[in-house]
Amino acid sequence: MVTFIWISLALLTIWYCIVLTRDFFRHKNNLEPVSWIKTSMIGFVVNFFDVLGIGAFAPQTALLKFTKQTEDKVIPGTMNVANTLPVLFQALIFITIIEVDPLTLVLMLVSAALGAIVGAGVVSKLSERKIRLTMGFALLITAGFMLARNLEWIQGGGIAIGLQGGKLLIAIIGNFFLGALMTAGIGLYAPCMALVFALGMSPQVAFPIMMGSCAFLMPPASIRFIREGAYNKKAAVAMAIPGIVAVLIAALIVKSLPLDVLKWVVILVILYTSAVMLRAGLMKKDLGVESGV
Repeated sequence: MVTFIWISLALLTIWYCIVLTRDFFRHKNNLEPVSWIKTSMIGFVVNFFDVLGIGAFAPQTALLKFTKQTEDKVIPGTMNVANTLPVLFQALIFITIIEVDPLTLVLMLVSAALGAIVGAGVVSKLSERKIRLTMGFALLITAGFMLARNLEWIQGGGIAIGLQGGKLLIAIIGNFFLGALMTAGIGLYAPCMALVFALGMSPQVAFPIMMGSCAFLMPPASIRFIREGAYNKKAAVAMAIPGIVAVLIAALIVKSLPLDVLKWVVILVILYTSAVMLRAGLMKKDLGVESGV
């Protein structure tokens, strides 16, 4: 099954490269006035930290707005198009280098994809503010339990690479809702880390699961943006290429991190995401875009 996933991701990568390349060269003589250097640096930085689980969309939005590299109305499409290839490479790498129970991996990837498709209509009707506040507090509580486990105040955590029975069912249902929440702009990475840890699996297992989930969701969405022309072509390509390089470098770091260190990294990522969600939920006016990856 893992081989099937790897082949599927490879085919998605080829398909996406063809669509993006054709569109870029079709408009090569009419590209936007964007700095190659600035956008390339943005692509490298956000994708490096994306591999660590922090997510790319929130910091990328801030950097694009601060450096004035693209119009606000095309920021969502630009980020999706720019980050699709790095995310596909993330999934290909981590599914290969980190061992996960095949059945657990496949079912969680499928459930996330179904959640994004089936849940889109439902979640889109919910209040984004309430979703963010709920997720923010939930992540904060999860981080608290993880901190207590790391400090050995309570026993917990785990080293399992797969799930069975009731825990597997919880994981499937949980990832379904996380996939659905992505349609509301709520990032999947940190909540997925929390879900994996809470169910007793190794923190490392979260990486192929969360990256694989996004890798199957992003290409169709990004191709829609490409076909509608709702993205900054020059900025997207400029961020995508160094983003792939950043993924390759950061993957080596994540793979080599001792498990105890990785647990602390996961806690920091979840606390960061909780703070971002709570801040966005408490603000009267939405000023940014949450990480979808």
